[in-house]
Amino acid sequence: MRVGLVQMTSGDNPSDNLSDAMGYIDHAVAQGAQFILTPEVTNCLSLDRAHQARSFHLQDDDPSLAAFRAKAKTHGIWLLIGSLALLSGDPDGRFANRSFLIGPDGTIAAQYDKIHMFDVDVSETESFRESDGYRPGSEAVLATTDFAKIGMTICYDLRFPHLYRALAHAGAQILTVPAAFSPVTGRDHWQPLLQARAIETGCFVLAPAQTGDHGCRKTHGHSMVIDPWGRVLLDAGTDVGVSVVDLDLDDVAKMRRRVPSLSHDQEFTVKPCQIVKHL
Repeated sequence: MRVGLVQMTSGDNPSDNLSDAMGYIDHAVAQGAQFILTPEVTNCLSLDRAHQARSFHLQDDDPSLAAFRAKAKTHGIWLLIGSLALLSGDPDGRFANRSFLIGPDGTIAAQYDKIHMFDVDVSETESFRESDGYRPGSEAVLATTDFAKIGMTICYDLRFPHLYRALAHAGAQILTVPAAFSPVTGRDHWQPLLQARAIETGCFVLAPAQTGDHGCRKTHGHSMVIDPWGRVLLDAGTDVGVSVVDLDLDDVAKMRRRVPSLSHDQEFTVKPCQIVKHL
């Protein structure tokens, strides 16, 4: 299975971002990719809530989603749109950060709303409160395709290993982690976390990423593919473009036989221990 990871610098104009993404998808197809993945918030990266409200659409009316579905059907490919920022229709006005897996016939095979919101102070000058604008999802999603079972996640989810272990126990062979990672945390945490999730689950980890200066913020880049042994098969660096790599899905079963940790879970409790001071 040849996969293609799109690395791009989305701005705040969905039409421009769609045009860029379409070109990258065509380029990946030209290189033989059968499964192509784009980053988180492919359609619009903005921190301006008013601009977001004007630019986003409900899922059924979103022109980017319609175009991506048509593109997948035209090429007969599997296409993971890392996420689209969408209107949710929620009473509080918060948006949805939603990942889509589109089949070769253009249908939506699965969709996943990001569960964990990025509410952090990564430095003295860089703070994020994703939950102010986006409402979290509540369901993990495992998608079944004709080539693999895929566990769908988004960016900050990466820091919650129980989600990935649950997906692996449910049958996932591939884990997708589309992202718009901060350069501050990305420098030290991005690759180790991706490798850890692969090693813990015995899955391939596919992580297409935003990169560069988006005007409102910067992102880390370094789209990656990690194999089930934790080896880095691809690091796309910081340039925009498409990277392709071939996966052997048989490696999932091979690596899990070598270290069958998924079958070694044990029930346990946490016992509080009071420290007694001896005089």
